[in-house]
Amino acid sequence: MSLLKYLVFGAAVAAGVNYATKKREDGRSLIDDLSEKAPEWMDKAKHYTDQLKGQFAQNNPSSPHQSNTVHTDEPPY
Repeated sequence: MSLLKYLVFGAAVAAGVNYATKKREDGRSLIDDLSEKAPEWMDKAKHYTDQLKGQFAQNNPSSPHQSNTVHTDEPPY
């Protein structure tokens, strides 16, 4: 049963690689399209993470080096 599972998995991977690298009429493949658009997607992802960091900084004004405990001159007892 394990051998059959590996054969099916290997065939699926081979079919996926074949589909991704197969050239279309215009001479380009899916891998070519993905590699061309990857820098644009990285820029969008960086912009989105910067936005999230800004929102987190607005919601959490204390810096990571400050403690959130209250200090008083009175002893705890």
